[in-house]
Amino acid sequence: MKKVIITGNDLTLEDLVAVCRQNAPVALADEAKEKILACRKVVDELVEEDKVVYGITTGFGKFSDVTISQDECKQLQRNLIVTHAVGAGDPFPRDVARGIMLLRVNNLAKGFSGAKLETVQTIIAMLNRGVTPIIPQKGSLGASGDLCPLAHMVLPMIGLGEAEFNGFRMAGSHAMLQAGIPTIELTSKEGLALINGTQAMTSVGALTLYDAIQILKTAEIAAAMSFEANRGVIDALDPRLHQVRPHIGQIESAKDIRTLLEGSRNTTRQGEIRVQDGYSLRCAPIVHGASRDAIRYVKKRVETEMNSVTDNPIIFTETKEGISGGNFHGQPMALAFDFLGIALSELANISERRIERLVNPAIGGFPAFLVEKGGLNSGFMIVQYSAAALVSENKVLAHPASVDSIPSSANQEDHVSMGTIAARKAGDIMRHVRRVLAMELMCGCQAVDLLKNLGYGPEFLGKGTKEAYDVIREVCDKLVEDRPLYDDINRCESVITNETIIERVEAAVGEIGSLS
Repeated sequence: MKKVIITGNDLTLEDLVAVCRQNAPVALADEAKEKILACRKVVDELVEEDKVVYGITTGFGKFSDVTISQDECKQLQRNLIVTHAVGAGDPFPRDVARGIMLLRVNNLAKGFSGAKLETVQTIIAMLNRGVTPIIPQKGSLGASGDLCPLAHMVLPMIGLGEAEFNGFRMAGSHAMLQAGIPTIELTSKEGLALINGTQAMTSVGALTLYDAIQILKTAEIAAAMSFEANRGVIDALDPRLHQVRPHIGQIESAKDIRTLLEGSRNTTRQGEIRVQDGYSLRCAPIVHGASRDAIRYVKKRVETEMNSVTDNPIIFTETKEGISGGNFHGQPMALAFDFLGIALSELANISERRIERLVNPAIGGFPAFLVEKGGLNSGFMIVQYSAAALVSENKVLAHPASVDSIPSSANQEDHVSMGTIAARKAGDIMRHVRRVLAMELMCGCQAVDLLKNLGYGPEFLGKGTKEAYDVIREVCDKLVEDRPLYDDINRCESVITNETIIERVEAAVGEIGSLS
């Protein structure tokens, strides 16, 4: 497996996923080690000279005017961690916790934070040996960074808190001992260097973004399958239509759906059986394209943040200064992740409407709820209910977190981003969207099977839709009479989550869902 080399400057979304989900090993670049050592030297000099620098020789937040003596520096940093680790709720999933660690290492590797090299190497050892801190999901205001979750990340490093190791949750000190990683003692600036930043929100949001890119591809596949099932009018995909309204996402989405439908004999032309389709088919490229452009924007913001310095104060080795600012403030990510949640929500909104077109006999012309012995059988009736419930919940979750703020630290920190809440909400929305798309794919394949009654069906599918149909039919049989459908949905969702359907379809037609 490829080793991810940390420089502080070029960590990619794919690198993050490799470390978080595939356990790719991590190492520091030599130049990063040099920067860390040089920055640490400046911090030691500032302490030795009793310079007044926030968080190094002063207290924190409202206590920034309280001077801390040299012999109290270590106690100050330990106190910072233990008092800030007050998270609530269930722990972050393992991949998110690993992302928090990796992103913090990348931040420290830039050489502006003042942590010791040994401290950074301790986090890397935890990543490489599989010690994952237990980090509660709730408790961050998103400024001054993700103080609370990052403090929980640090606890096992100093022999406190909890961690997961070899699949078991245990005391942090025990996990470190079992993994053969010595615990550390924090010194001047280090506690602050470890927890002042946006790494929790960025880890949650970046992994959600990666999944959103896969969901965008799945949405194009699902829409194409619904085109097939509805014998959709493909004139609405004519490239000339989209070139005269040249939003790049719209143009790309129309092209992808055309590609997926290439060779189809189920689809129709304008006027053959109807002049035009309903909006959820005809406007799919416009709606999907708008979400694609939003996701493209979020990707640029996330990749910038992943390689940014979000600490405070920031240490400049050339001038030997520690300058206080607000780089920890999560607003750039809060807005981006709110936008991501909204963009994802719309993919489910329009997908659920396509499901309705399939199950409603007054619209699609199929047997009611896509089952041939209706009445005795309910078919896909409640599948649409479930999709509608998830879509409705997404509308609540899509309310932006970033427009909220509440003052903290005795009004010293009087505007905060709520960016971690925005990221977590986007993750919840993403999971709902994935399930709705699984339902649409199920319904689309069922409807395509029912097209046989009209002399059409699976054998007439396009190149991409045929591959998608085959993937779904490998995990979910045609519904002839009622059976528990939740398991079918779970299996259909699994081929989205593990990217099987995307890999198979792209092998057949080439890349779709590009954000280049």
